[in-house]
Amino acid sequence: MAPRGGVKSFAGLAESVGDNSTVDGPGPASLATPRIGLSRSVPLKDLVGNPYNPRDSLGDLEELRSIVDMQLQPVVAVTRAAFQQIHPEAEITARWVVILGNRRLAAAQKFGRPDLEIVIKDELAKDRGTLLTAVIAENVDRQGFDVIEEAKAVERLVAEFGSADGAAEHLHKSKTWVSQRRALLKLAPEIQEATRRGDLAIREARSLASVPVEQQVRRWNAAKDRSQPAGDGAATSAEAGEGSAPPAGDHEAPQSLRAITRAIRNFEVDSHALAVALHAHLGEAGAKVLVSQLKKLTR
Repeated sequence: MAPRGGVKSFAGLAESVGDNSTVDGPGPASLATPRIGLSRSVPLKDLVGNPYNPRDSLGDLEELRSIVDMQLQPVVAVTRAAFQQIHPEAEITARWVVILGNRRLAAAQKFGRPDLEIVIKDELAKDRGTLLTAVIAENVDRQGFDVIEEAKAVERLVAEFGSADGAAEHLHKSKTWVSQRRALLKLAPEIQEATRRGDLAIREARSLASVPVEQQVRRWNAAKDRSQPAGDGAATSAEAGEGSAPPAGDHEAPQSLRAITRAIRNFEVDSHALAVALHAHLGEAGAKVLVSQLKKLTR
């Protein structure tokens, strides 16, 4: 039998579900209030999802269809009174608010399961920051919770605790991790969507976030153009360098172009490398022409 006070961690919740629960007293689930820390089955009509869930979308629920026949882990909920204590503006009519397990609740509603196993953890509703920390901790790295949703949730947590340091401490993450996630919110909308889809790596997205919004899309498009086959890039470079000194030989051109591409990607870290690569590719005369053109553009 579990010690008094019930399950002590989320990982141990599955061990106290259904018939294994030590809830006292007979009677229908809809009439009995689950004891704190223990689980029992309650009808869906008594449950509502967290109205402040940071997830923009619950994603594809098809993978949770099996919940109709089997629920492997109870959802974690708080009482309506506890939730409205920290969110008095929320209009809640159900008896319990699901905090961890909103996808399972949605799947049960979609596929026709009449009830769910729940465990009450009102301590999560101690304050808004604690509640949000629990939600972020459960969702981070889970399928369907993309990095932009994560960044928005982290930003909300920073606002709750008044500082990025406070948010990092409660999430048990580094200050760098928090700042990197918040930086993604500085991206242009189309780049945020590309990051959501996985078309743009988080590392590259963070790099773009360091430049003004009006330049981000242009740089992103330029980076995509540079990723095209070398033949296309070579043709473009030849046209752009018309009238300048050609490379020493055709067999050297691909290597020099690759050096330029690498230098452009690392420009913010080592701008000198790009100057060296361009000088090597264009030659003395071509480099002077380039400098002259750049001066005209920056006047």
